[in-house]
Amino acid sequence: MADAPDAGMDAVQRRLMFEDECILVDENDRVVGHDTKYNCHLMEKIESENLLHRAFSVFLFNSKNELLLQQRSATKVTFPLVWTNTCCSHPLYRESELIDEECLGVRNAAQRKLLDELGIPAEDVPVDQFIPLGRILYKAPSDGKWGEHELDYLLFTVRDVNVHPNPDEVADIKYVNQEELKELLRKANAGEEGLKLSPWFRLVVENFLFKWWDHVEKRTIKEAADMKTIHRLT
Repeated sequence: MADAPDAGMDAVQRRLMFEDECILVDENDRVVGHDTKYNCHLMEKIESENLLHRAFSVFLFNSKNELLLQQRSATKVTFPLVWTNTCCSHPLYRESELIDEECLGVRNAAQRKLLDELGIPAEDVPVDQFIPLGRILYKAPSDGKWGEHELDYLLFTVRDVNVHPNPDEVADIKYVNQEELKELLRKANAGEEGLKLSPWFRLVVENFLFKWWDHVEKRTIKEAADMKTIHRLT
């Protein structure tokens, strides 16, 4: 008998995979429909139907210009226990998160997920303080069954926040400066300590992060924004 589609998932991840409806887009970021988080992350569906969904990645820095990283929980269906940027998730197919004007839908979703995953109160991260810097399109398998195919909005913010991680979502957190992140990257590349980085975080690190980080330190981050281009990365 075949396994049930949710075999091996804990209750929280099962609920998120089957109840959350992601926003399907084409490669120019036009909304074309919606589907469950489950279907959007099945490699079989990604490959056969070219399912592409909208996502966001938050990069939150404190006033010392340190970047907050999280290690994804062991129960995450895709990329468990990998280190990644502050928060990575999806705007849902709901009115408040479909607003394209000034990327407001994605920013609303980012505020929601920072509370869900890291316990960061909404008042600590006002939506108007998320600065959209760019968009990337990428595809990445997680294992034989699951993967990502996302059009990912990259949101930067500089805020001192209260953090109370949700253990269903996050295994660990740390703030790093540029040199500490470079050392983390070196260890991941060398396979030391079993350390792994998420594929989307690695793409941002390798293509954009350090030059954007310089803008963070100079408080000129808006000068780096380019929301017209969709960077197709592999």
